[in-house]
Amino acid sequence: MIKIGFLGPKGTFSQEAMNKYIGGRDGFCECPYNTMPDLIYAVNNDEIDEAVVPIENSLEGAVSATLDMLATDVDLKIKGEMVIAVNQNFMVKRGTNIEDIKLILSHPQAIGQCRKYLDSKFPAATIKYVYSTAEAAREVSEGVGDMGAIGPVTAADVYNLEIIDKSIQDNFNNLTRFVIISKKDGERKLRNKTSIVFSTDNKPGSLYKILDIFNLWDINMTRIESRPVKDQLGRYIFFIDLNGHIKEDDVKDALTMVKRKTSFYKFLGSYPEYILEE
Repeated sequence: MIKIGFLGPKGTFSQEAMNKYIGGRDGFCECPYNTMPDLIYAVNNDEIDEAVVPIENSLEGAVSATLDMLATDVDLKIKGEMVIAVNQNFMVKRGTNIEDIKLILSHPQAIGQCRKYLDSKFPAATIKYVYSTAEAAREVSEGVGDMGAIGPVTAADVYNLEIIDKSIQDNFNNLTRFVIISKKDGERKLRNKTSIVFSTDNKPGSLYKILDIFNLWDINMTRIESRPVKDQLGRYIFFIDLNGHIKEDDVKDALTMVKRKTSFYKFLGSYPEYILEE
């Protein structure tokens, strides 16, 4: 039995990503955790075998807590990735009359993502912010039928709510990339990615010289992200995603050179690339 963790409580987008990753396969034990550090340390301390964690969002950018911990706090590998659309839905307790809704609950970010819908459909309703979309769904399920919640389909399933309107968010290009972290390496498939993190000496042209290595080996960078070094102002570490697998000669040779030219280097894993559905 594989113990797999996700950022709880049940009914979150993280659980939705985990369900998509599992894909109906047997042999998984699902374990929710309350915070990102708890979840990631659980893998590092062998409490669970792997975890699904968010790493970047198309609107909000990088998930800094995930990046920082993978860089310096744990010794884990990325073994896969998953991208899901953040579709918000309006849900109510079964049997609720729409005209009776006086209170709408959700996480502040979800409320902000659905402002146009709320202003047009429920202009007189009171908005209540809670710490997660799953918590909003739970409160509505225990209410008296005068509340609505905004959240993922997973939350409606967990708390047996009726979805009144689907995909009510203002922006339909809201995607979140999750990675599967483990102490085990990912499989090699036809199309792969490799992730690394490094820092350079504080000298002119240091970063350029590193990036030029990928140009010389004709390796495509799909993402670069910088994060401040926690113990020194003005110093940064850089996260890079590349097309290719560490077992490919060009990728292996390029990363060998990168490791020689950096002051800090960490290989975060090679894993199958997730292909976005059309």
